[in-house]
Amino acid sequence: MGKMARFVLTVNGERREVEAEPDMPLLWVLRDLLDLTGTKYSCGIGVCGMCNVHLDGELTPSCSVPVAAASGREVTTIEGISPDGSHPVQQAWLEERVSQCGYCQPGQVMAAIALLRRNPAPDDAAIDEAMGGTLCRCGSYPRIRRAIHRAAGKVGT
Repeated sequence: MGKMARFVLTVNGERREVEAEPDMPLLWVLRDLLDLTGTKYSCGIGVCGMCNVHLDGELTPSCSVPVAAASGREVTTIEGISPDGSHPVQQAWLEERVSQCGYCQPGQVMAAIALLRRNPAPDDAAIDEAMGGTLCRCGSYPRIRRAIHRAAGKVGT
């Protein structure tokens, strides 16, 4: 067991202090220490997108970032997108009935928001490229694409 240390993060706009080993993945800090379980675990090596969060506004797989590297930075999780589910991407997800099993949806939504902040009117190719790193076992990719088109132009930078 490594040496525990105290880290300060801003999570969903709130200053949070945690005590953890410096190499503990941000994912486990969020889920186990801060009880923010919307961010999901899947591959553990940063390639599936289930654990996507925004770190200083950039899409980041939280399983591959040690808490020490996130200390002092801003973390936004799916819980921080909107308290009532009114974010345009969340609304588009509902309107297009994107979710099947739902497991990947927090990571998908975080990736879609990051895309729309960079490119408010993406074409299909841009959507496919940006979303390619966030996997869906149910194969709801056509609905994801439609939802992103529906939310296009409604997401602020």
